[in-house]
Amino acid sequence: MAPYAATITNKLALHGATIMGKTNLDAWAHGSSTETSDFGPSRNPYHTDYVPGGSSGGSAVAVAAGLIPAAIGTETAGSIRLPAAWSGVVGLKPSYGRVSRYGIVAMGSSWDCPGPITQTVEDAALLLEVMAGHDVHDATSINAPVPQYVSELSQPRKLSIGISEEYFANVDAEIMQSVEKSIKLLEDLGHTIKKIKLMEPKYAISVYMLLQRSEVASNLARYDGIRFGKPRSFFGKEAERRILLGTYALSAGYYDAFYKKAQKVRYLIREDFEKVFTQVDVIFAPTTPITATKLGDCSKFAFYGEMMDVLTEPASAAGIPAISIPIGMHSNGLPIGGQFMANYLDEQSLLQAAYQLEQNVQFDRLSVMQKYE
Repeated sequence: MAPYAATITNKLALHGATIMGKTNLDAWAHGSSTETSDFGPSRNPYHTDYVPGGSSGGSAVAVAAGLIPAAIGTETAGSIRLPAAWSGVVGLKPSYGRVSRYGIVAMGSSWDCPGPITQTVEDAALLLEVMAGHDVHDATSINAPVPQYVSELSQPRKLSIGISEEYFANVDAEIMQSVEKSIKLLEDLGHTIKKIKLMEPKYAISVYMLLQRSEVASNLARYDGIRFGKPRSFFGKEAERRILLGTYALSAGYYDAFYKKAQKVRYLIREDFEKVFTQVDVIFAPTTPITATKLGDCSKFAFYGEMMDVLTEPASAAGIPAISIPIGMHSNGLPIGGQFMANYLDEQSLLQAAYQLEQNVQFDRLSVMQKYE
């Protein structure tokens, strides 16, 4: 039981929100399927033999099944957008520092971003407007004005949208069909589609793996059963693996070879996005390379989360905002997600682009909810 409320919880309550309860997630947010949860996995509402994604899987499931209109997730490298894509809902990762992290158990302190998981883009804009803003309790929170996201949502703005083929490699053929249909819709709406070149997303995997593990090792060191929490024997295997790898990366003799080099590459990723955003307003890409995997499949991959999050990790590394919206259904009966990325603190462009595409894709959200009425 938390001894105090998070800043975003307080902000939502002050605006009349009712907090229904806690949703399931991977323990310590270590995972991309909710299968590492201490309470058992969540199940995909479209097909219960499949996972909903993670780590914020319980939040995505609760929204997708219509149990609640909106939920909060946290993202370090895809933990909002991945479950949103796999569960057929909207997931928004704000710019790093746009929303206070106070009250959230730290995993990767330089990556963590709380954000909304909702049924519509308009709901995501509404929640972000309430949640965003400077917080004296969080030194990483940005002191910048919060735009009126909702009122600006339907502005008839034509955007320049970047398409990078680097994000199309090894993506499922049916996902690519939905992505191409979405690009055509955006073009028909009057937006300018422009081919751009970005660093290959695969480089973000190594950066995330090393830096996130290092920050995990540092953040979880306090949970030793003496000052905080239970003894370390209560950590699950995934948490143990991440602590060990992070401790190794930070150890004498390896710091320069691994941690320091990863920080340099992270800077290059951020610089690469900054250069591209001088040419386009937003970037559009698939959210995930495949649709949801079956329960148990995560144990078949040594770095399951990194492989599933390969297309979401670069935006997280750069600290820029990104949103996933449902753009179609796969022949396997599972949802397909597409994502927009925008320049740092430019959530307006992100939401406007997502809103316009959402209105024209006309994804059916109601039929899955009727299964759970």
